[in-house]
Parts: sequence; C-alpha cells; structure tokens
Amino acid sequence: MSSQKESTLRTLTVAVLVCLVCSVFVAGAAVALRPTQVENRQLDKQRSILAIAGLGQAGMSADEVKALFAERIRPRVVDLESGHFTDEKDPATYDPLKAAKDPQDSEALEGSADIASIKRRERYSTVYLVETEGKLDTLVLPVRGYGLWSTLYGFMAVKGDLDTLAGLGFYQHGETPGLGGEVDNPKWRAQWTGKTLYDEDGKLAIQVVKGGVDPQNPDAVHQIDALAGATLTSNGVNNLVHFWLGKNGFGPFITNLRAGEA
Repeated sequence: MSSQKESTLRTLTVAVLVCLVCSVFVAGAAVALRPTQVENRQLDKQRSILAIAGLGQAGMSADEVKALFAERIRPRVVDLESGHFTDEKDPATYDPLKAAKDPQDSEALEGSADIASIKRRERYSTVYLVETEGKLDTLVLPVRGYGLWSTLYGFMAVKGDLDTLAGLGFYQHGETPGLGGEVDNPKWRAQWTGKTLYDEDGKLAIQVVKGGVDPQNPDAVHQIDALAGATLTSNGVNNLVHFWLGKNGFGPFITNLRAGEA
C-alpha cells in the first residue's frame, strides 16, 4: 500500500515539475518574443496605412515599408473633442486603442451616441497625412466598429478635398468567411474609391445600401452595395463610417481642417 502511495506521489511530483519547467520556458519565450511581436504589429499597421493611401507595392520588404512610411506619411495626434491637432501625445508612441480602455483617457458612449458599438471612445486619436510640398494629398483615419461577430478595425482614406474617398479597408476582424468576411474582397473594397462623403448641403451622405446601387440614382455617388447575405456586417460598416465621420468622431476635425483651422 505504501509502495502505491509512493508511486502516486512520485508521478504527481514529476507532473508538477514538468508543468513548472514548461511554464518557465513558455513565459520566457513570451517575454523574449514580445519586442518582435510589437515590431511586427507596427509593421503590419504601416503596411495597411500605405496600402489604403495607395502607396507602395505588394511584396515590399520590412525595410522598404519602414522607409516609405517615414518618407510619405506624417502621423499627427488629434484632440477629438476640439477637432484640433495637439502635442499632448507623441504620435510615435501613443496608442489610441489602449487609451480607449482607460477611463482617464477616454469617455463612455451610450445610446444613439454609440452607433458603432465601441462602448468607449479615446480622447485623442492619431491621423496620418500624405502631403506633397506641404499640401494635403490624402488623409488616413483609423476606424473601428462592431459587425456581426466582431469589432472591425481598419483605415479610411480621404482625398485632399476632404470629400472624396480614396479607400476603406480592414486589417482585423472576425466576420464570417464568405459572408461578412467579404469586407476583404477587393471588388467590394473598390466600390468605396471615388465615392463622395457629403451632399450639396454639406450633410454626411455616404451610405451602404441593400439591394444594389442604382447608377441612375443621383445619390449613387454616395452609395456602396451592401454585402450579399451579410446584412448585420453591412450595417456595422455603415454605422462605423458614420460614427467616425460624425460629431463624436473626426467630424469636428475635418470641419476645422477644411477651414484651415486644425
């Protein structure tokens, strides 16, 4: 009987030791790889920004991406409340998504104010300017909002007239492949390019429409086809676009930028 107890104790001891050793190795690997993971996330973000701005080519090396980003993209931090640029945060290190989780750096959204279903909105955000000889060519805005199953994270590019879309794309989401996941389909994404954001009265008019865009409709310049079989994802995209271009998002900033007062 004592021999059986000793055997059981030995087995448990070996199991515990193996678990402890494995835990140390896993924790060590996680710590060691963290800088690489952070760098890779930053590189993927830069690739996404360059792509949505229409810069660079597919297959660029990491060094080429970094060099092109540094040469053509100028990050600036915006105070979303005032709609003005600010030096309160360093665009090289500030993380708006992290700030959105901090009650000290964000504000809670409730009811109709939270049409994108993000719950909290950061106080400051980072925008990306593509300029030529000091003149704005493209403005890249970070956007996010809830679809059917997940929050979609992406970037919207607006041309220098601050009315014409240059593109919309998402770098992270968990929507259903073949349905909501078609937000990644190049054909669907291409529909956004060239659409105008505002109507003649200056009202936000961009819209994802169900049933297809009628080319004969005067409002077609503002409309994009909804995704077939993915109504909730389509609604989510429409809502997040309206949120980030509206008064609780970048709306005040765009207004100030148009007036040359940002």
